[in-house]
Amino acid sequence: MTTGTPAAAPATPAVRDQSAGPLPRRSPPEPGRLRLGYGTNGFANHRLDDALAVLADLGYEGVALTLDHDHLDPFASGLAGRVAAVRRRLDALGLAVVIETGARYLLDPWHKHAPTLLHDEPARRVEFLRRAVRIGADLGAEAVSCWAGVRPPEVPPSVAWERLVAGCATVCAEAAAAGVPLGFEPEPGMLVEDIAGWRRLRAALDAPPGFGLTLDIGHCRRLEPLPVPDCVAAVADHLVNVQIDDMRRGVHEHLEFGAGEIDFPPVLAALADAGYHGLVAVELPRHSHAAPTVAARSLDFLRAAARRGEGR
Repeated sequence: MTTGTPAAAPATPAVRDQSAGPLPRRSPPEPGRLRLGYGTNGFANHRLDDALAVLADLGYEGVALTLDHDHLDPFASGLAGRVAAVRRRLDALGLAVVIETGARYLLDPWHKHAPTLLHDEPARRVEFLRRAVRIGADLGAEAVSCWAGVRPPEVPPSVAWERLVAGCATVCAEAAAAGVPLGFEPEPGMLVEDIAGWRRLRAALDAPPGFGLTLDIGHCRRLEPLPVPDCVAAVADHLVNVQIDDMRRGVHEHLEFGAGEIDFPPVLAALADAGYHGLVAVELPRHSHAAPTVAARSLDFLRAAARRGEGR
C-alpha cells in the first residue's frame, strides 16, 4: 500500500548518550492505591508544558503521553534534548508517565493511523514504536502502549495476523532490551479488539514476560461479554496500563463519566482489589476544547467513585 508517507527513518537512534548510564528510576508505586492520570490527547490544544502543569495543579499523579506533532514529536530534530526537558518537567511536577502511541496523523498526513503493523509497508510504524520504547525508557515510563490497527481490506486475515505477530515480536525485543513493559491494547474494530484476541496474540508470541495488557475500561463495556469488574479481575495479573472513560454497549464513543452506562465504584474497587499499581488515566481524546474543565470534573468524579467503592 502506498500511503504518501516519507521513507522510513534509519535504524532507531539512541535518544540520549547511553554511555552516561541509566537514568534513575522513580520509586515504585504503592500496590493497591489507585493513581489517577490524564491523557495528553485530551489536551491537544495546549502546549505540553502547560498541559502537564494544569494536570499537576489539579491533583493528577501522572499522564498518559501521546507522542504527536506538538507533544514530543519523535521524528522532529533535537529529540534527545526535548526528551530530557520533558523528563525534568515530569520530575519537577511529581508526575508519573506512560507512553501512548495512538496519534492519528503523525506517520501519514492523509490516512489516520497509517501505516500500522498490518500494512504492506509497516516499517514506519515499527520505527515509531521502537522510538516510543526508547523515549519511554528515558522518561522513566511505567509502560509503552500500542495496538494492532484495522486490517486493510486488501490484506487477507491470515497475512495480517502474521504481520502483527512479527511486528510485535520486534517491538517486544526492543522493549525487553530497554527494560520497559509493553502494554498491548485491544481496540474495537481493530484486528485485536478484545481480551480474547490479546490472549491469542500473547500465546502466538510465546508469552514474553514484558508483554502486558493496556485495558480501556470503556471498551470492556463496549464489547466484552463479562461485566466490567469481572474483566478487570480476569486480567489482573497482566495489567500494565489502564485507560478509563465511560461508554455504552455497542457504541465506541469515549464519554465523560456519568454520560455512559458504567457503574464505576465496583470497577475501581476491582482495580484496587487486584493490587494494580499502575496509572489509571482518563481517556477523552475528543474533549480538548474544554480540557481543564473536563479534567477537573473527571478527577472529582473518580475520587468520589473510589471512595464509594472502598465502602462496598
